[in-house]
Amino acid sequence: MDAHAAAQAAIARLLGIMDRLRDPGGCPWDREQTLRSLTPYLLEEAHEVIEAIEAGDAIHHREELGDLLFQVVFQSRIAREEGKFDFAAVCDTIAEKLTRRHPHVFGDVSVSGSREVVKNWERIKADERKAKGEGPRSAVGGVPAALPALVRGERITEKAAAVGSDWPDVAGVLAKVREELSELEEAMSRARSGGAPDHGRVEHELGDLLFALANLGRFVKVHPEEALRAAVRRFESRFHHIEERLREQGRTPRESTLDEMDRYWNEAKRREQTGDGSS
Repeated sequence: MDAHAAAQAAIARLLGIMDRLRDPGGCPWDREQTLRSLTPYLLEEAHEVIEAIEAGDAIHHREELGDLLFQVVFQSRIAREEGKFDFAAVCDTIAEKLTRRHPHVFGDVSVSGSREVVKNWERIKADERKAKGEGPRSAVGGVPAALPALVRGERITEKAAAVGSDWPDVAGVLAKVREELSELEEAMSRARSGGAPDHGRVEHELGDLLFALANLGRFVKVHPEEALRAAVRRFESRFHHIEERLREQGRTPRESTLDEMDRYWNEAKRREQTGDGSS
């Protein structure tokens, strides 16, 4: 059986299981669910897929992708019951959209590289909205407000870049990061010099700095959200090492000194570099 035939058989099996769960006599819990009640599970499964990718665990990745796919099948089944659409319509819709938005693959359009692909993509999307009778949308519109802020910042700068609002090289982006850091330091200096801290301004400047860093991540092709998640994992791993080393002596971080914790922190970093510890 070739890959396409195997995939079709697997999808048919999954759809059959979904029908069994929702049909009369199926699972009481599955039969009670609604599109709204499934929303938290959809978010949870998407994040678990990301965690599996970051962990580099192929078996876990496969399992979590299955859980995410089941959410698509589940919602499609409920939508079919409500007379809205079914799973086949979902597949057809994305297939038609991908074909339409890749004329350089399925048509006779030529592109010079990925930047031109993105520009064409945004132009085609604008034409689609116009065909639907929708009004023009901002070039940086359409990015869900519920996304993590770093992801949203990266996507918005990506959209702005697609219409020409971008730095010519990374030097300009780095200069902007330094400018925002300087403005944050200036906002903080008032409190250090004895003045009343303006928390509103500090928050404003910190936000500008984080946004500039999100743009830098996009520019150098490093997703800022993933970079931050990795940094948090490294911090956790190193702090756990500090706790373990102190526990060997019957103590806790509260009973230690900053210099001692810093020494164990550097020890954890060396273990990561030599492959003796997890990061």
